[in-house]
Amino acid sequence: MLSYGLTKRGTRFLLLAIILCFVFPALLYYRETFRNYFTDHLPPLYEDYREREQNLEHYKEYEARKDIKYLWSANHAHSSGWGNVMQDYVMNGLLAHSTGRSFVFDDYTWNPDGSLFTDYNGHLIPSRIPLTALLGGVMVGGEMPSGDTTPRAVSKGFFNKVCPHPTIVHVSDVNDDRMRFDESVPAAYIFEKWVEKINSIEDPCVEIDPKSEAIFEYWIFGHQRMLSMWEYLKDSSVSTHWGWSPLIHDAYRRNRHIFVPGAKTSLFDGFSGSTAAEDYTEPIPGLLALHVRRGDFQDHCVHLGKWSSNWNAFNMFPEFSDKFQRPTDGGWGETSEKNMQMYMQRCFPTIEQIVQKVMQVRVESERPLTHIYIMTNGIVSWVEELKEALGSSGNWDQIKSSRDLDITWEQKFVVQALDMFVAQRAEVLIGNGWSSLTSNVVMLRMAQGSPPDSNRFW
Repeated sequence: MLSYGLTKRGTRFLLLAIILCFVFPALLYYRETFRNYFTDHLPPLYEDYREREQNLEHYKEYEARKDIKYLWSANHAHSSGWGNVMQDYVMNGLLAHSTGRSFVFDDYTWNPDGSLFTDYNGHLIPSRIPLTALLGGVMVGGEMPSGDTTPRAVSKGFFNKVCPHPTIVHVSDVNDDRMRFDESVPAAYIFEKWVEKINSIEDPCVEIDPKSEAIFEYWIFGHQRMLSMWEYLKDSSVSTHWGWSPLIHDAYRRNRHIFVPGAKTSLFDGFSGSTAAEDYTEPIPGLLALHVRRGDFQDHCVHLGKWSSNWNAFNMFPEFSDKFQRPTDGGWGETSEKNMQMYMQRCFPTIEQIVQKVMQVRVESERPLTHIYIMTNGIVSWVEELKEALGSSGNWDQIKSSRDLDITWEQKFVVQALDMFVAQRAEVLIGNGWSSLTSNVVMLRMAQGSPPDSNRFW
């Protein structure tokens, strides 16, 4: 008589097969963690992204053509946080686009000394990150939208190949002291002078001198004079078709349940090339995003108060309901106690002040706000205290933060772009008026048609 029972050997094989069904996907899912562990925790170098940048599909065509013009801003911002670097890239990309030239992109560079890694507050970080690890779309060689005949962007490596002897332009050839320091000179005037200068050059290969100051220096972004650039930015493909990288999209899909309550996330959602039916150009229903800077921003806020610093320009659209009145009885390193308290409340708010503002914005919102995502660099214990206070203030479906993210080793060093991607799509954003990250997100939200009142500030 035949027996249908398993032998001991068969039972062991069955158990092994079952274990592998669970262990193997987990190994794949946490592949970056294991890779990091076995490589002495060195930061990633993003070799695959760099290689793809050097072999974009339009390079062969452009190498054969003689009618393509290029603009390489070799003086682009570096050694700064991503918010400041992105501001500079936006303006350089806009100048290239407005002059009908291919935008030449380079790495997000923290340390330009040629090193692979840099010590930052006791932790190793990549000295350079390929821009395609952060961005996708038109800024890094993606197809231009229909009707836009501007040449596609190319990498610095490709530019060096096709333009071995470019025309060098020095920023001081155009920017005089009045344009730089006179607050009555609109930023659009500076931009128009540069469009005129670039258009006057017949050479298809133009490079901005790497030793020059930025065309738009950092203080201009903190003044209303920059708002004059909105007429150029609002309809440009640079802002309307801004895109984030596949790495950032993967990080979003991997953590979708944090931004969309109840969303299911499988073990395989973090893989490149995975698909999602979600329309990334649409808002995330019910999401309230909070940008809460902590850590060393406290000292920065004190500095801002002492110098009576204004908000970043793109946080000062006149149609916004939250405004900032810059004090006139302080500055140059001194201010009153009353002014300092006001700066701290709006720049480095306490948990009680954050909860109060969130309750106000929820009541005033035309769209129902059901859940919260907190973008923050605060320590875990403080973030948990904030989440508890917010939860006690109202009936929220979910409250999550940057500290709840599950990210790969490669995503860790570009995770700020994930926060921006989410904030860009939130129903409502409450941001920090002095933050370049908030300002960049607000600019993108306005370009994509978000209602002005959906942009709020502490």
